[in-house]
Parts: sequence; structure tokens; C-alpha cells
Amino acid sequence: MLTQGVIKFTSKNALVLSLASLFSIAGFIWPFFYAGKDLPQTQFFFWIAIVVAMILVMVEISSARLDAKSVALLGVLAALISALRPLGAGAVGIEPMWFVLILSARVFGASFGFLLGVISMFASALLTGGVGPWLGYQMFAAAWIGMAAGLLPKKVKGKSEIVMLLVFGVFAAGAFGILMDLQFWPWALGSNTQLSYIPGGSIAENLSRFVTFHFATAMAWDIPRAIFTCSLIAFTGPSVLSALRRTYTRAAFLTPVVFSERVK
Repeated sequence: MLTQGVIKFTSKNALVLSLASLFSIAGFIWPFFYAGKDLPQTQFFFWIAIVVAMILVMVEISSARLDAKSVALLGVLAALISALRPLGAGAVGIEPMWFVLILSARVFGASFGFLLGVISMFASALLTGGVGPWLGYQMFAAAWIGMAAGLLPKKVKGKSEIVMLLVFGVFAAGAFGILMDLQFWPWALGSNTQLSYIPGGSIAENLSRFVTFHFATAMAWDIPRAIFTCSLIAFTGPSVLSALRRTYTRAAFLTPVVFSERVK
């Protein structure tokens, strides 16, 4: 069924997604719970999470829920997103990749959206030379946005669907900015400013400093990102959704190929 997406959101892959997300969430929110005095190395959270996410791909392929056509489509869309992402390089918040990720996940489902976010960010980093300690954060931020887009109510159609996606686009733009600031903030300002991270400080104090830091520095990126993403969804959303749904129908994803013997 189309409502289930290319990859069915089963209890098995929900468990794998939950494990990957659990490790990666720890990598984002550790500043509020860390009791040490020296800044830790947090990348191991994401290496574990990436391994768990790759296990998801192998599980889906081995259980025949991710067939050859689905793998090919995943590769094509990931390549498209990877090619679109550098187009906004150097421009404040101009990132055309997000509307493709959101619309694709909307049609093909939550698990597909999660994998598309992970793979497309990784491929984009290889394409642009953007491999660094921030890559794990970017991969999972994109993966969660794709998964959330795939979990939006499927019964909403027509103009209401576009309005829902516009609201989600604003949310996604803001969420990505917050997540990226979480990985940047502890090392950004040193230790001598009123907005600096305090190792071992209270949750309330560090949360207050982070919120102030985010709104003081990120709005120039988050607001243009939201406007640009929503503009693309508003102008191209109906046609892109229609094209993706025709692709889903004509490709007959997950429909087994049956060879019949000719009767003489």
C-alpha cells in the first residue's frame, strides 16, 4: 500500500531506528547532563549510531522489504539531494535539498526518509569535501527530518497536504538549526562569555545560555532556510508529489516478479 511507503514501518525497523536515534540523541544533548570539567569526545555516539543505521539497510534488504527498485530509487534521490546541497553553499540558509527530502519521505515513508537523509548527507559530504566531526550530526539531523516527514498523516490530501508540508518545512528548518547549534555551541565561544557552555554546570543554566546563543546567532540562517524551503514546497509541491507517486505506482515497488511458462 502507498500509505505504508516503499519500506514498511514495521516493529523490527522501528526498533533499529530507535536504537540509532537513542545513541545519536545522546551525542546532541550531552552538554546538559555532562558532569566533567573537560570537554569530551562525542563522535563515538555517532559512529555507533551510523553502524546501527547501516544494519537497518541490511535488515531491509535481507528481509526483501527493500527490493532492487527501491535501492535504485534511494540512490537516485540521494544523488539528487547531494547535487542540490552545494547550490546553496555560501548563501545564508539557501538550501534547496530540504524540499526534495521532505517530499520524497512524504511519499515513500518514514524508514525510506530516514535512510535517504543519512545517505544523502554522507554523499554530499564526500562530494563537497565536507567530511569532519560535524558530519555525524548532519546525517542524523537530516535522517530525523526525513523520518518525521514520512510519519505525517497520510490521509491529508490536496491543498491541506501542502499546508501541512509548509508547516512541517518551518519546523524542519528550525529543528536543523537547533541541532547544528547543539554540536557547535560547547566549543564555539571559549569559556569567558555570558553565552559559553559551562562544563558541569546545571541543566537550567546551560539551557538558558544555549537558547540565548541560538536565537542570537542562528536566526539569520533558520529564517531564510524556512522561507526558501516553504517557497519551493508551495510552488513545486503538487507537481513533485504527483510525479513521485506516479513513480511509485508505475514501478510497482515490492510487487514480486512472476515468470509464467508459455503454454503451447
